[in-house]
Amino acid sequence: MGGWSAEREVSLMSGAGVADALESLGYKVTRLDMGRDVAERIAEAKPDLVFNALHGTPGEDGSVQGMLDLMGVRYTHSGMVTSVIAVDKQLTKQALVPHGIRMPGGHVVKSESLYFGDPLARPYVLKPVNEGSSVGVAIVTAEGNYGEPIGRHVAGPWQDFDELLAEPFIRGRELTTAVLGGRALGVTELRPKSGFYDYDAKYTEGLTEHVCPANIPPNIAEACLEIALKAHKLLGCKGASRSDFRWDDERGAEGLYLLEVNTQPGMTPLSLVPEQGRLVGLSYAELVDAIVKEALGDG
Repeated sequence: MGGWSAEREVSLMSGAGVADALESLGYKVTRLDMGRDVAERIAEAKPDLVFNALHGTPGEDGSVQGMLDLMGVRYTHSGMVTSVIAVDKQLTKQALVPHGIRMPGGHVVKSESLYFGDPLARPYVLKPVNEGSSVGVAIVTAEGNYGEPIGRHVAGPWQDFDELLAEPFIRGRELTTAVLGGRALGVTELRPKSGFYDYDAKYTEGLTEHVCPANIPPNIAEACLEIALKAHKLLGCKGASRSDFRWDDERGAEGLYLLEVNTQPGMTPLSLVPEQGRLVGLSYAELVDAIVKEALGDG
């Protein structure tokens, strides 16, 4: 857990929850805040299994997975190749769209180019290609205060990343579906109290209302479950994954778009996978145990 990504604090919360749950189940647990000596410390611990509670780089992008593969150590969640693809939003599109999964259009742009003109008609979304938890996401609207074109000195992801993914903005509602093993658990609607579902809204108690199960038509709920499970399988995900959607409710089923698949979803008290686990009768500890047993080949 931990590490040095932008999602470090969330990872520490996830890791603490997981470690407590494992100890309550009788597992012997070593808590490891990842530093550059992570391989040495894992070798010293001689684990039967590493529970990967890291979020962002390098725990979610295939780096840690490749290291553990080389060490011959088993670990939870998705493997190296799946992690490399799923963390990259553009690669994810290339893997899923040909199989009939609807995702927003758009393309990767050089951040510098935004100072000379818009890459798409406004409104549009700019996001880092390979960050999670809505880190660095900006919605550029005609009424926005970024300027037109975007001003060089205006704060935004264009100052922190060389390249960004530009996508058309999809109006409507934020939905998410967790998959555990071979089962889609449910659909949650996320209603931020203000703005959009950004990093603060995700991890600050009281800033977002979770409606679980979502109050949506049965055909939309079924589509979320089906698409999330299909994406999980196509990408080769293991353990838990979470698929995030935008649904333009004025367009019915044609307005449902998959945004991304998270291979290392949060396991904090506010996280969505534990919430949907409870929906199907799984306690937090039972959810953690199911992830461990699948990784050990016992699930």
